[in-house]
Amino acid sequence: MFWVLLLFLAWAFAGTACARLCLAAVRTDASDASDVPDAQAVAGRDLTLYEAAFLSGGPARVADVALVSMARERRLLLAHTGWATVVDPRGRDEIEQSVIGAIGPGGQSRIAPVRRRAADAEAVRRLADGLVHAGLAVREGSDTVASAVRQVRAAALAVAVLGSTALLLPGDTGTPRPLVGAWFALPLILTLSSLAIARFEVHPYSPWASPAGQRLLRALTGKPAGDERSFLTSVAVQGIRAIGEPELRAAFTHRDQPLRE
Repeated sequence: MFWVLLLFLAWAFAGTACARLCLAAVRTDASDASDVPDAQAVAGRDLTLYEAAFLSGGPARVADVALVSMARERRLLLAHTGWATVVDPRGRDEIEQSVIGAIGPGGQSRIAPVRRRAADAEAVRRLADGLVHAGLAVREGSDTVASAVRQVRAAALAVAVLGSTALLLPGDTGTPRPLVGAWFALPLILTLSSLAIARFEVHPYSPWASPAGQRLLRALTGKPAGDERSFLTSVAVQGIRAIGEPELRAAFTHRDQPLRE
């Protein structure tokens, strides 16, 4: 009857994850309702590029937008080989200054470590704190719907693995194997249905933006495109996949080849 223990674990994983998802969704709805006056106050607010980048992709996206903006203005060279070279050492804002500082005094560095150091800069943390204070971003480490959804996905995978293990147990389990599979199908259905409901009811779920922040982000997607501001906005919202220039995109996606002896 070892499969019963596996079934207990499957229900524990599924029940805990789904309960966390329900609580996170309820808290999100409650906080959204309690912030209605604030939401009305920020309804006419325009997000800056850095704010849109943070709400869409977090600190790393802020660094990417700064790098792309500086590269488009030829104040920074981003080579398709994955190197960044400073052309103009005067940053126009504190985020750009953080990028230049991340490159270092030599004026040249690999792009990957520059992105990491710029994302961890104090200027980005201040930006995040301001968005949290304005009710547009969630506080770091808070229990969000996005993190709960990831846990439910992990629980669904764990249930599938436990169920497969139970079905593959050698010898006679004392219970027909189709019945064992049916028992494990119940927690699997619970997790998958929870994911489907979350997808329908609370999608998109962001680890960075609050409901008010998500509304402002959705407003950005409806604005006309074609100018430089719109291009940078698309990078802020969608990430580097929005970059249409092959060489500039290659600068971000380049990976060093392993040395061959």
